[in-house]
Amino acid sequence: MASTHLKRTSLYDVHRAAGARMVEFGGWEMPVQYAGIVEEHHAVRTAAGLFDVSHMGEVEVFGPGALESVQRLITNDAARLIPGQGLYSPVCLPSGGIIDDLTVFRLTGDRFLFVVNASRTERDFQWIAEHTRAATARDRSADLALLALQGPKAQSILERLTRADLTRLASFHFTDGLEVAGLRCLVARTGYTGEDGFEIACAWDAAPALWSALVEAGRPHGLAPAGLGARDTLRLEAGYMLYGNDIDETATPLEAPLGWTVKFDKVAFIGREALLAQKARGVARKLVGFEMQGRAVPRHGYALQAEGRRIGQVTSGTFGPWIRKSIGMGYVERAYAPPGTPLQVEIRGRLEDARVVKLPFYRRS
Repeated sequence: MASTHLKRTSLYDVHRAAGARMVEFGGWEMPVQYAGIVEEHHAVRTAAGLFDVSHMGEVEVFGPGALESVQRLITNDAARLIPGQGLYSPVCLPSGGIIDDLTVFRLTGDRFLFVVNASRTERDFQWIAEHTRAATARDRSADLALLALQGPKAQSILERLTRADLTRLASFHFTDGLEVAGLRCLVARTGYTGEDGFEIACAWDAAPALWSALVEAGRPHGLAPAGLGARDTLRLEAGYMLYGNDIDETATPLEAPLGWTVKFDKVAFIGREALLAQKARGVARKLVGFEMQGRAVPRHGYALQAEGRRIGQVTSGTFGPWIRKSIGMGYVERAYAPPGTPLQVEIRGRLEDARVVKLPFYRRS
């Protein structure tokens, strides 16, 4: 049973009434599943799923010098954003280690919104506030709820609740102040499942009404409420990393497959010198995806071996319900990172065969 000191989203009673099984995640009491992880996973791949992700944090950076502050904080290039666009980026320590991986939305010329991982909200806000210089940082996590509507039917469902032309909303673009089911929302074409979909922010207390409207609109389309269990299997099939498992303050974007987010040619950012040095000498390890050759399931912390010795460790693993394969990610010595390299995973005292593959495991057609 979840501890009473855990935080709860404004949808807690809705989840309990729907029969969700609740678990602790990042200091929050959250639904891990409703009907079942596999059923919810398949619903997202074939129709749509609705997730409560209000446990994630939001930090606004605004005022004179906001762009300069954001540029210093993230490895990616926020200068290329116009209002209504967002991007994905790590935030790094001076050592190059990843404090968090997050989404940054440009609300106006001098207003940005960071959407951060639940377990890192307090750490991120302190770090952002320390490095905003002339701008101001405000934690808006208690003001905003966040729902994720994901799957091939997501647009059809959302179109029933808004007059906006969603076909014009491209990936990583958003509209602020959009009316959805009579509620003022920020709607972004983003997600964490490998499917088309939207993340919808609204006032904290408005979330139950928004959830109810989305469930009703989605009923004819096969929408299923989905929990964190399916969110994890979906993101792993899609090759997305989970902070605390696959990346943390000991890992750099160059070791993880995030080199594309590091823009060395922009203005200076925290961690730039360390990452330049690492790039010059080459990384010692790489985060890779691998497929098991049998049905044994790898899990976080299991040893990875090759040629009779340990060469790394599993960071995430599961049985992919859609691709019907046991898959995982883990750090290995650089020499063992190329796709096709044979590995072995130590599972319950036995060495099970695996092979490095190119990420993602699943890509929507």
